[in-house]
Amino acid sequence: MSNYYIWTIGCQMNKTESERIASLLEQSGHTATGTAEDADVIVLNSCVVRQSAEDRIVNNIRLLKRLKQLHPDKLLAVTGCLVNSDTAHLQKTFPYVNYFFKPGDLPPWLANPAPALPAPSTSVYVPIIQGCDNFCAYCIVPFRRGREKSRPLAEIVCEVQEVVRRGAKEVTLLGQNVDSYGHDLPDKPDLAGLLEELNAIDGLARIRFLTNHPKDMSDRLTNAIARLDKVCEHLNLPVQSGSNEILKTMRRGYTVEQYRALVARIREKVPEIALSTDVIVGFPSETNEQFQETVNLLAEVRFDTVHVAAYSPRPGTIAARELEDNVPPEEKKSRLTAIEKLQERIATEINAKLLGKTVEVLVDGRNKGKWQGRTRSAKLVFFSDKNDYFGKLVNVTIEKTSPWSLQGEIA
Repeated sequence: MSNYYIWTIGCQMNKTESERIASLLEQSGHTATGTAEDADVIVLNSCVVRQSAEDRIVNNIRLLKRLKQLHPDKLLAVTGCLVNSDTAHLQKTFPYVNYFFKPGDLPPWLANPAPALPAPSTSVYVPIIQGCDNFCAYCIVPFRRGREKSRPLAEIVCEVQEVVRRGAKEVTLLGQNVDSYGHDLPDKPDLAGLLEELNAIDGLARIRFLTNHPKDMSDRLTNAIARLDKVCEHLNLPVQSGSNEILKTMRRGYTVEQYRALVARIREKVPEIALSTDVIVGFPSETNEQFQETVNLLAEVRFDTVHVAAYSPRPGTIAARELEDNVPPEEKKSRLTAIEKLQERIATEINAKLLGKTVEVLVDGRNKGKWQGRTRSAKLVFFSDKNDYFGKLVNVTIEKTSPWSLQGEIA
C-alpha cells in the first residue's frame, strides 16, 4: 500500500480531472495523504492561463527537486495545461519528473486503468467535451487541450445515473465550450438534447453547465433551460469586453450588439435567470474609451457575478505572437479595481431583493459552524441549525444579504 498526493491549480476542469486521477489511484491501492513528503506518488495538475498560475506550478516543480534527490523512488508526474506536445523540452527542463501527461489523459503508469468516477458527493462535475476550436487570441487552451472532442451521449447519461445512485443530487456539465457539444459525434447530439436526457433521471435534482460561448449558444438551448425543471436558472456567459474593436482583436466572433440581443432573448425566456460573466481588462491597445464601453455594458446588463482578470500574455497564443502588451500594469490594476467596485454595488442591489424571500438550497457542507449551500441561481447561503442537512434540499428564509452571500434560517 502506498500513498499519493495531488496538487491542483486552475479551472474546474482541472479539479475534476484531479478527482478522477485520485479515484484511479485509489482503485489501484493507493491512499491519499496531505503532503508531498508523505507520498509515494505525487501529481501536480497545472494551469498556465495566467502568468501567476504558471509561476506557481513551475516553482512547485522546482521545489520538489530536492525531495526527489532525497527519495528517488518517489514517482513525480505533471499534467494539466503546462504539458504541451513538446514533452521532450519539459523533460529536459525538469529531468527529475517521471511523467508528463496531457490534460484529460489518464496516468500512463497505471496499466489498464479502470473507469474513473469522482468520489461520492452531493454535487458532481461531469466533463462532456474536451478542447476548443475557437482560438480566441488570448487563450492557450486549444494549444494544450487540443480541438473539441465530445463524449458519447450514452456514456455521459450512464455516468450521471451512476453518480446519482451514489448520492449526487446535482451535476455540472463541464467543457471549455459546452455549446459545441456533440457536433463532432456521428449522430450530432447537442447540449439541449443531452439536458433532456439527464432531466429524466430519477433522483437527480439539479443540472448546471459551463462554460458557454456567446457565438455558439442556440435558441434551442435557451428553450431547454426554460422548459426543463431540473436545469438551474444560472448561466455563465463570458463577454470579455464591451468594445467591438477589442472583441474583434480577441477573435471572439460576436459583437456587443449581438451579445445584448442574446441576453435579451435569454431573459425573455427565463426571466429569473442569474447571469455571470468573465471580463479581461488591459487587453493590448485597450484605450480608456474602450474600457469605459466595458464598464457601461456591465452597468447596463447587471450581472449577478463578474469574474475579472487583467490581461497577461501567454506564450504560444495569437495575442502573444502578434500584439504588443502595451497597457501599463498600474492601468490594468486600476481598471480591474474599478470593475470590482462596480460589481460589488450591483451584486449588493441584486441580492438585497432576496431579503425576506424563501429560497431552495442544496446543502453541500459546513463552514465555521454553519450549514452552507447554493440556490438554483448559484447564490451562496449560510444558515445555523442543529439538525443534519448535508446533501439535502431545504427551504431557507433570507434574513441578511451581502454582495457575496446570503444568511438565513430554515423556513
